[in-house]
Amino acid sequence: MDRQRLWIIGILFLAVTHNNPLASQSDRQVYRQHCADCHSVSLRGSAHGSPLSGDAFIKKWRALGVDALYKKIVSSMPPGNTGGLSDLDYQAIQRHILEVSEIVQATAKNPEETSPGERAQDHQPTLEAQPATPSLQGFVAFSDANTVDQLNQRETRFNNRQVKRFTSVDDAALTQPAAADWPSWRRTLDGQGYSPLATVNRDNVGDLSLAWSMSMNQGSNQGTPLVSQGIMFVTHPGNVIQALDATNGDLIWTFEYDFPDASRTLGGPTRNIALYGDKLFMATYDAALIAIDVRTGKLVWRTVKADYRDGLTHTSGPIVANGVIVSGINGCERFVASGCFITGHDPETGEELWRTSTIALPGDPNSDSWGDLEPTLRAGGDTWIPGSYDAALNLFYIGTSQAKPWVAASRGMTPHQAALYTNSTLAINPNTGAIAWYFQHVAGETIDMEVGFERILINRGEEETDRVLYTIGKDGILWKLQRSNGRFLELFETMPQNIYQSIDRINGRLIYRQDILDANIDQPFTACPGIYGGHNWQAAAYDRPHHAIIIPMHQLCSDMVGRKVDMVTGGGGFGGDSKTYPMPGVGDMLGKLVSIGLDPIAEKWSHQQPAMFLTSALTTGGKLVFIGDLDRYFNAFDTETGRLLWQTRLPTALHGFPITYAVDGRQFIAVTTGMGVFRALTATASPDIYQPEGGNALYVFELP
Repeated sequence: MDRQRLWIIGILFLAVTHNNPLASQSDRQVYRQHCADCHSVSLRGSAHGSPLSGDAFIKKWRALGVDALYKKIVSSMPPGNTGGLSDLDYQAIQRHILEVSEIVQATAKNPEETSPGERAQDHQPTLEAQPATPSLQGFVAFSDANTVDQLNQRETRFNNRQVKRFTSVDDAALTQPAAADWPSWRRTLDGQGYSPLATVNRDNVGDLSLAWSMSMNQGSNQGTPLVSQGIMFVTHPGNVIQALDATNGDLIWTFEYDFPDASRTLGGPTRNIALYGDKLFMATYDAALIAIDVRTGKLVWRTVKADYRDGLTHTSGPIVANGVIVSGINGCERFVASGCFITGHDPETGEELWRTSTIALPGDPNSDSWGDLEPTLRAGGDTWIPGSYDAALNLFYIGTSQAKPWVAASRGMTPHQAALYTNSTLAINPNTGAIAWYFQHVAGETIDMEVGFERILINRGEEETDRVLYTIGKDGILWKLQRSNGRFLELFETMPQNIYQSIDRINGRLIYRQDILDANIDQPFTACPGIYGGHNWQAAAYDRPHHAIIIPMHQLCSDMVGRKVDMVTGGGGFGGDSKTYPMPGVGDMLGKLVSIGLDPIAEKWSHQQPAMFLTSALTTGGKLVFIGDLDRYFNAFDTETGRLLWQTRLPTALHGFPITYAVDGRQFIAVTTGMGVFRALTATASPDIYQPEGGNALYVFELP
């Protein structure tokens, strides 16, 4: 059968199923379950999966035929279990891909074209007058076995309650929080990820046991629970927030944000929310910022920051800095007019106070760093990890990601063009949005080796040079900067690398290998560490008792190649393909936890294991560091020696940002489980480690 006939058969088949809403819905559900985490709900692709829509995709598979497409899907999906789905599931996935990319273009009004309020109204049931004697109302009819498990029979009937006796959270409570609380992303606004609690310590950590747990929504689960005054606020995939009694997990209220399906990009992690006053603040999938009443869980205000149809979204949330709600945005790989930016908002009204571009545009003194690229073709500069705040200097610090597409040649540039303000640390006045200073870690970044992660602020004395900022990128290099002015102080290589041919340790200037500098489109090259790190979003933590930083790391390398992209408005993308594999000389020891002493900067200890660490580090006054891994273990290490003191195995891989808190003198340690977009890496890099799908949950531990 020739390709044209195969394509026609595929179209005719879709034409039949398109008129069947149940079939179409089922196809969509199967795709979401197995494919959306990497390729996105909208099929536009992500850093973890190629686009399954668009002109290039249609042209390719129209030529090869639907039979070839089906074989490709079966042979490559899902990661770590290729060919493991049923024929019906694979057929459903193919139908959905073809339908979304080719068929449904100009039909009824799309969900993304309606507002959240309109969609909610569309789904409201019509209430009819009740009979005078409703004697048979409220009974559930089960006509056959299939009706027992219908969704409408399983929906919760829980009614929201109110948080009682909650005191508004002010700037002082965030800057110097109570030891018992975890009120911000890394507990303190300085991003340290450290708690002084020491009830659980090196002597008794072996007695930890499960206090309570709670199932969570499925999806990419990378959240940070917040705790204040005995109340926990936890985010679920899907822009859902719940308020819980932190001692036993009793649910108080649930808030569910209504967002367009197409805005659930990159699998939709929500890494953090912010607490301030009597409100919780969340950055949403559809590029909005919202405020929730902390006591009732009701929406207070909603402010749209950008058009999600341009691909802009949030995976990290806001930080409160001097009474201003500061947040970045990401999804900036497409060529669109808005570009990437950071905003400040009024906490009472949601009014946007200022907007600062992370791309140097015409009129900016650093615009020439982009060469002659027109403004619309300048992409990247995402801020997909939250920032930190120094109240004494009134400066907000945040890292920007690299320019996009990843490889300089793909974006019509060379690595010699800096592309400011990408791959930089920005120090911003939170009240005006003005950039006080910037430091670009690697100019003209060209191998997806960004330094866009946590900024840890540490004070060691009263001198300006004692008030420093540390950050670490995918290349494994730890940077030390002076916080007041961005002056380079020191750098340290935490792991072997072959990326740079020279490192200027006096001025902090790094020069790529010559073949990386010269790489053109379709010319592959090797990078160690690779695009997953080195270091990634799993944040490091400050070990205050030993004046060290404890860093989760991945011992992986990558081959990378830049691809041609459409240099037009709406074009762009990541523009790169990669292949990841273990770093030479490490065997199967892909996971590494390392303690770097800071005075002087030097390695104190390291722990290596086959399973990658997939949570951030949590350090405590009990001289412990807690961290979770791919092999389902939650671990506690001695921060002085690196010795493993305790571990427990959970149902699935651990993910997210562990915290610790106390209520009535009882110390708890909380961690979330679940995978999401990282499965595209882990299924390939660690095929011998069992990685169950699903299993998102929150686990909370305490001493007996």
